[in-house]
Amino acid sequence: MASKIFLLFLLFLPYTLVKGDTTLIQKTCKNTKYYDLCFSSLKSNPTSPNADTKGLAVIMIGIGRVNATSTSSYLSSQLFSTTNDTVLKKVLKECADRYTYAGDALQASVQDLANEAYDYAYMHINAAADYPNACHNAFKRYPSLVYPQDLAHREDGLKHICDVVLGIIDNLGW
Repeated sequence: MASKIFLLFLLFLPYTLVKGDTTLIQKTCKNTKYYDLCFSSLKSNPTSPNADTKGLAVIMIGIGRVNATSTSSYLSSQLFSTTNDTVLKKVLKECADRYTYAGDALQASVQDLANEAYDYAYMHINAAADYPNACHNAFKRYPSLVYPQDLAHREDGLKHICDVVLGIIDNLGW
């Protein structure tokens, strides 16, 4: 019975998903490094149907900001749930700060796009992608610490999102 309900759900699923401008999204995402990430992120966003290429970049920037903010919050929460290891707490604090800076850089890039200052947007997005490296390097400074796998996945996610945004900005023809 459950499988029949699931099949009915799948039949009606296309009608309940955001339709979006699939042609523009596909065209835009084909010029990015991570097509699948780009396409699935933009296709599922409810504001994508009315977005132009710059708007699609802003949507992806928002996704990057959510990643950076949630990673910073996650790291901050780890400060209170870890042992009394002062070195680990210091590194976690540094990492939380770096992800906050990444979110700030992404926010600045939205204003840059609005002002059509694409070179500055590019610079801010590159900075956002680079901030996690400082976190990773903080762990490397202390051989007794192991870089958490969950954090490595979050780092890769933010970097991939930033790569997608950079590819979209390249489409703006500046």
